[in-house]
Amino acid sequence: MDVEASPRNILTVGIAGGTGSGKTTFARALRAALPPGSVALIDHDAYYRDLSHLDPDARAAVNFDDPASLESELLAVHLEALRAGRAIDKPTYDFAQHVRCDATERVEAAPVILVEGILVLAAPELRARFDLKLFVDAPTDLRLLRRIRRDIVERGRTIDGIAQQYLGSVRSMHEAFVAPSRSFADLVVPGDGDFSAALRIAADALLHRLRLG
Repeated sequence: MDVEASPRNILTVGIAGGTGSGKTTFARALRAALPPGSVALIDHDAYYRDLSHLDPDARAAVNFDDPASLESELLAVHLEALRAGRAIDKPTYDFAQHVRCDATERVEAAPVILVEGILVLAAPELRARFDLKLFVDAPTDLRLLRRIRRDIVERGRTIDGIAQQYLGSVRSMHEAFVAPSRSFADLVVPGDGDFSAALRIAADALLHRLRLG
């Protein structure tokens, strides 16, 4: 099915879940389940605030799991632009240095806009702009193992640094902000096993809405 992006039929989907829950995997699977070219995928992590004005030690001490560490207000503006059929320039972020890069990524409007991140349902300005809200849930031990592997392989972190960050802020912020945002979800997706049923439900719901225009 070919679907063109126009302001009247653009749908926005928020996909939240704790660190390592599998939300990125689910978001990519949902994109693959929809017609080619019909989905734009945005990572909330790209909107971390620029900390280049701080020295490296001060940057490392920032609580990156606090909603205030993310420029959600900019993402909200970008979502409004995409919903109106306009392209955006999405920020890019250097997670090793904790700074926003000079380069941006052009994102064109598409019939479906997927936004994934641990705090997308915890931010009221984002939550209000989603047509469908999903939460990917997985046990704590599994999420932690996945985070360790990701931070070492993809973000150049050390075990000591990962442990310090997890015990210092990740765990408490999950309990304060991420876990409670599960209550806003229209659908809870299992992140520790087969999510094919949830994927089918979400994809069918979006395809139905797109057909209706």
